[in-house]
Amino acid sequence: MQITPRQGFILRKVVEGHQQLDGPIGSKWLAERDDVPWGPSTLRAEFARLEEAGLLAHPHTSAGRVPTDSGYRFYVDELLEGGDLPAIRKPVELSDMRREVDEAMRATTEQLSQVTNLLAMVSAPPIESATIHRVEVLLLQPQVAMVVVITSTGGVTKRVISYEHPLDSGLIDWASSYLNEALGGLDVGARMVQSKLTDSALSASERAFLETLFGAFTHLEDTAGDTLFVDGAARLLTEHRFQELPQLSDLLNVLERRVALLSVMRASLSEPSVYLRIGGENDAPELRSLSMVAANYGVARRNLGAVSLLGPVSMDYPSAIIAVRQAAAELSRFVAEVYDE
Repeated sequence: MQITPRQGFILRKVVEGHQQLDGPIGSKWLAERDDVPWGPSTLRAEFARLEEAGLLAHPHTSAGRVPTDSGYRFYVDELLEGGDLPAIRKPVELSDMRREVDEAMRATTEQLSQVTNLLAMVSAPPIESATIHRVEVLLLQPQVAMVVVITSTGGVTKRVISYEHPLDSGLIDWASSYLNEALGGLDVGARMVQSKLTDSALSASERAFLETLFGAFTHLEDTAGDTLFVDGAARLLTEHRFQELPQLSDLLNVLERRVALLSVMRASLSEPSVYLRIGGENDAPELRSLSMVAANYGVARRNLGAVSLLGPVSMDYPSAIIAVRQAAAELSRFVAEVYDE
C-alpha cells in the first residue's frame, strides 16, 4: 500500500493519539500538537484520503477518525522496518529465579503483564522437546521401589511399584546406574528409550526388572501436554481498557478456550521475528477483535515456546513488541542453561 510520507506521519499521530485518548482523533486536536505543522483543513483532507485507503475509519459523522486494523498493520510494519522501538521501562529479569522452568514461565507472565498492563502468556516447552536428565531408582521397602525421572526442562515424574518378593538392593543400584548411562540425554518418548530398556545384551533378570519400570517412562509421555501460563486478566478487565462489550466477551471466551490460544502460539514458533496479528488478521474467531504480539524463545536451532501479549487493537504496539522480544531473549538464556546442565 502506497501512501505519502505526510500521510504516513499523520497516520502514526492518529494511532498514537488514539492510544492516548482511547477515542476518535479530530483534525483540530491533531493540529494543536507541537510536532504537527498542518492546519485542521489540511488534516481533514488527508484524513479523507487515508479513509479511502482503508487505513482510517469514521465512526460517526461529527466524530474524528480511528485507525482500522489495516491502519494499525501499516503503522506496525513501518515501526518494525524502521527499528524505532522504545526501551522497555522495567525489563524482565530471571537471573535470580530458581532454576525450574515452570517458575521461570510463571515469573515471566507476571512481570510482563505488570510492565505492559496487557494479558501476558507464555507457552512452556512441549514435553517432546525435553530430554531425560536423570533417573533415580530407590528401594523404599524390601518389596517396594520407586523410580523418578527428571527431564531437562525440570519436569519430574515418579512411579511406585510393589513386588511379590523382596528386591535385591544390588539390582536397584545397578538399575540406577544403567538407566542414567543408557538414557541420559535421550528425547522423552523416543523409541530409543524403549530399546534401551529391552536391550538383548542384558540378562533376563535385568530386563524383567526394567520392564516393571516402563510405566514411569510411558506415563511421562502420556501426560505430556503444552502448558500455558497466563497473567493480567484481572488487571486488564478492571482497567476497562476495552471500548466495546464484544471485545471483553471475546477476551473471556478465549481465556476459557486455552486450546485455541496454544494453537496460535504454536503457529508463532515458525516466525523468524515478531509474530503479530491485528484484529481481523487473526484466524481464530475468538481473537478477531483483539491483537496478539508474540516472540519465540528456545535454544540454538530449536524454538521451544512463545511469549505473547494479548489486548485491545489499540494497544501500545512499540512497548508490546520490545517487551515480548526482551522477555523471549531472557527465557532463551534461561532455558539454554537448563538444557546444558
